[in-house]
Amino acid sequence: MASSSHRGGAAPYRSREGLSTRSGTNTDEIQLRIDPMHSDLDDHISGLHSQVRMLRNVAQEIESEAKYQNDAITQLQMMLIKAQAGVKNNVRKLNKSIIQQGNSHIMHVVLFALVLFFIVYLLSKMSHR
Repeated sequence: MASSSHRGGAAPYRSREGLSTRSGTNTDEIQLRIDPMHSDLDDHISGLHSQVRMLRNVAQEIESEAKYQNDAITQLQMMLIKAQAGVKNNVRKLNKSIIQQGNSHIMHVVLFALVLFFIVYLLSKMSHR
């Protein structure tokens, strides 16, 4: 098919890439024909198809890895929340224990002072006789 420049609508129009269009009887239809000298387009299309398939597989791997790491982060966050709650409870228990031991230390000091004063009182009474 040679390129021609007829003014009528029935002549085919040829593009530089080897594609040609023909106007059919129906205006919604476009027919494409590839010249045999440009058959390496099929090889390029096949190569692009395999690259797209490979990229799709890589994207699926990335998606599964992202889901896995998101799950791991969620688990770490839950562990951190539990650990914070445990530390908070332990700090509360330690504070109670420190307050109670502080009170018992004061009680021991007061009791020791009372016993000491009582012994000094008894010794002073015995020495005056």
